[in-house]
Amino acid sequence: MEKRTFLKQMGLGVFAAGQSTNLLNARPLITEKTNTQLKNWVWINPDHKETEAVLIERYKKYKAHGITGIFFEADDEKHFTIAKKQGLTTHRWIWTLNRGEESLLKAHPEWYAINRKGESCATNPPYVNYYRWLCPSRPEVRDYLEKAVKAELSKPYVDGIHLDYVRYCDVILAVNLWQVYGIKQNQELPEYDFCYCDVCQAKFKELKGIDIRTLENPDQNLSWRKFRYDNVTRLVNHLAQTAASFKKPITAAVFPTPEVAKRIVRQDWLNWNLSAICPMIYHKFYKEDVSWIGDAVEEGVKALHGKFPLYAGLYLPDFDNNDEIVQGIKLALKNGAAGISLFGNVNDDVLKALVKGTSKA
Repeated sequence: MEKRTFLKQMGLGVFAAGQSTNLLNARPLITEKTNTQLKNWVWINPDHKETEAVLIERYKKYKAHGITGIFFEADDEKHFTIAKKQGLTTHRWIWTLNRGEESLLKAHPEWYAINRKGESCATNPPYVNYYRWLCPSRPEVRDYLEKAVKAELSKPYVDGIHLDYVRYCDVILAVNLWQVYGIKQNQELPEYDFCYCDVCQAKFKELKGIDIRTLENPDQNLSWRKFRYDNVTRLVNHLAQTAASFKKPITAAVFPTPEVAKRIVRQDWLNWNLSAICPMIYHKFYKEDVSWIGDAVEEGVKALHGKFPLYAGLYLPDFDNNDEIVQGIKLALKNGAAGISLFGNVNDDVLKALVKGTSKA
C-alpha cells in the first residue's frame, strides 16, 4: 500500500446486473485448506535496486520467523524468484478498480465512475489525485481487468493474484481521517457517492424498473445499494474464475469487517469466491484500541462459516510497541484467523513479535 498517500498523512495507513447470479452463490474455485499450519503474509512494494544478497538474507529471515507468503505490489522477477527459493509463496498484488494510469484516462475516460453530483473520477478525483475509480458495471472494465490478471498469472514465478482496491470509492472515510480533510461525514455526501453513470442507471432501471435519478434520496434505496454490492461481487467472481483457469489462488485485501465494508465502500466480500481474504484491520483508523482486532476477526470468521480462510491484516504503525503487536496477533488467532498479514516496516523486532504472537506458549 505504498501509494496510499492520503492514508499515510495520518501515519496510518461486472457486468450487467441482469446476468446470472450463479457467480454470487458458487463455492470458491480454489481454496486454501483451513486445517493446515498458520500462513502469515507481508505486503511489499519491491525495491528493484536491491541486491540478491540482501534479498536472500531478508527472505530467509522471513521464512525462519513464520512468514509463509508475500504480496508483491510490483512485478520483479528477481524478488519473486529469490523469495520462492527461500520457500515463500509469491502473489502479485494489483490495484483493481482504482486505476489512474494516464494512458487509460486518455483512452477511456468513459470507463470511470461518476458521483451523484455528475462528476467523473477521470476529471474530479475524490479526496486525493490518485483516486480514479473504474465503474464495475461496464463489461469493458471487466475485460480489461481480466486481461491484466491473466498477464500476471501467466508468469511462472507468480503463484497467485492478490486484489486491492476492489470496491467503490469510500462514500464515508474511516473516522480518524475526517480531521485530515476537514470533512464531517455523518451522511453519504453526493460528491463521494458512486457510481451514477449512464450504464449503471440503465442497468438498474432494467433490473428494477426504477429511474434512480427520480428518487429524492437515492443513497437510501436498498435495491440501489445491493445493485452496487453485486456489481463488485460479479467482477471479483469473474476474476476468480480466471485465476482458477490457471490453477492459481486468488485473494483480496478488503475493509475490516463485513458490516464496515458494505457500509463505507460497497464491498460484500462474504459473497466473493476467493481462496482467502485479508481484512485490513487497521484499528486506529477507526479510533479503536488493539482489542478491536479480535472483535473484527470474530465477526468476519463467523460470517464466513468456513467458506475460506481469513488472514488478519495488521498495520504496524498503529501499534505503540511490540507488546501490542504480540497482543494483536494473539487476539486475531484466538478469534479464528488462519494467520496474519503485515503492512509496514517488518524489522527484526516485528519478526520476533510474530514468533511470540503465533506461539502456543
